[in-house]
Amino acid sequence: MSPAWAIIVAAGAGTRFGQPKQFAYLEGKPVLEWTLEAFEAHEEIGAIILVLPDESDRKHYQMRYGKITEVVRGGEKRQDSVWQGFRLLDPASAELVLVHDGARPLVDGALISRVIAEARASGAAVPVLPLDDTLKEVHEGRVVGTADRARVVRVQTPQGFQYPVLKRALDAARHDRFYGTDEATLVERIGLPVRAVRGDERNIKITTPLDIKIAEALLHA
Repeated sequence: MSPAWAIIVAAGAGTRFGQPKQFAYLEGKPVLEWTLEAFEAHEEIGAIILVLPDESDRKHYQMRYGKITEVVRGGEKRQDSVWQGFRLLDPASAELVLVHDGARPLVDGALISRVIAEARASGAAVPVLPLDDTLKEVHEGRVVGTADRARVVRVQTPQGFQYPVLKRALDAARHDRFYGTDEATLVERIGLPVRAVRGDERNIKITTPLDIKIAEALLHA
């Protein structure tokens, strides 16, 4: 069984954070390096493609993390950045591909393993968490509906896909100039199934400076 490949997407400008959040420090170490260490240490990950705002630190990352085979500049939007990484995969060996946000530094090995196992079995898998709050639909300041909380979940990364599944989804989106909020959306759009696996409450995404404080607290919990 071939090891999985991982595309780590860390090319964002960090508009809401005030700086590129992937390079903000968490307990004395950049957020991105926490993320890379988790994938570097996982025995089922064979290679990593790192997508950054530019390629100036290529040597730094490739010397520090032996599984990084390519460092590539990202695109205008997140989906463009995923494509930049995806096109560098080796189709002969990349049977399974994980896509992960570089700004989710607390991802753990058990979650990565769950996604890999389900994606191998079914073609596509995403980690999800239940909603605690009631979800309302609002239009022009007026509540127009309430979602069935039992049928709505929060989605995390890494998201895992068999190579042909993700290729079909990305190709179709590029052809139609369609942008989705995650890769699973693109797979759903072409009518292929996506399976849900149990997510991890600790696997938060760093979006604002407050999230750094939350991540620090989780590290010491």
